[in-house]
Amino acid sequence: MEQTFKATEISVGFHPDGYRIDKTASAMNRYTKWQIPPGNQWRNPEPVCFDSLPRHGWFAKDRFDWNKSNITEEYA
Repeated sequence: MEQTFKATEISVGFHPDGYRIDKTASAMNRYTKWQIPPGNQWRNPEPVCFDSLPRHGWFAKDRFDWNKSNITEEYA
């Protein structure tokens, strides 16, 4: 299993509960909550404030492709 991090340690990453942090994105995409229906497709992002994010259990990423409408994440 991959190493997990605290939310304060993440610049770009995701949480299995459907949250993303992307400090390189626009303000509306910096902290988001996504719906994850069956099939692991992340959809319908909504901006959230940093204080509403889970504190622990984050996975670091290099980047997200915000041009794709349905982004799939692998949890291995």
